[in-house]
Amino acid sequence: MIFDFKKEYKEFYLPDKKPGIILVPKMNYLAVRGQGNPNQEDGEYKQAIGLLYGIAFTIKMSKKGGHQIDGYFDYVVPPLEGFWWQPGVTGINYAHKEDFRWISVIRLPDFVTKADFNWAVDEATKKKKTDFSKVEYITYDEGLCVQCMHIGSYDDESKTVALMHEYMEQQGYALDITDQRLHHEIYLSDARKVAPEKLKTVIRHPVRKD
Repeated sequence: MIFDFKKEYKEFYLPDKKPGIILVPKMNYLAVRGQGNPNQEDGEYKQAIGLLYGIAFTIKMSKKGGHQIDGYFDYVVPPLEGFWWQPGVTGINYAHKEDFRWISVIRLPDFVTKADFNWAVDEATKKKKTDFSKVEYITYDEGLCVQCMHIGSYDDESKTVALMHEYMEQQGYALDITDQRLHHEIYLSDARKVAPEKLKTVIRHPVRKD
């Protein structure tokens, strides 16, 4: 059976529609950094997604080529995620998407090393005739967070965020968004195929004991 991160780690990918507190362990990711409105046609964000999936599937399909990764097991490529911020803003101001700064990421299985990543970049560059130099291998230790499943348009996330913040305060926690701890979204729906009111997005904010 193919390993599916969403099913095996439901606490991280399929939380309840009510807020909860969770401790998120250190994870490795493919990452591309950028800025600007993610809805812009042929913009930097959409190009970043193409780069991420190019490397993600090169690693997944390595089993069929000459590069054998130690400890490899077949798996479903984890969902697209994103860390978001805006200069001078705590949280997110959806009215000014042009000010977004972001790091788009896809989780890597633990067996993928930096050397395997370097191989995948070289392999994808040769096969796809594309520059993948913007893709990074990063480790992110997210730690203690409040999270919730948001159902609906991305523009309506502020309602879910308000519930999350109310809940964390009731539980004795304070928001801890910093330059290193960021607003985090995990995209469980394909926005090209799913109606905005049915989109499923995990929203996660870093917290600390108040």
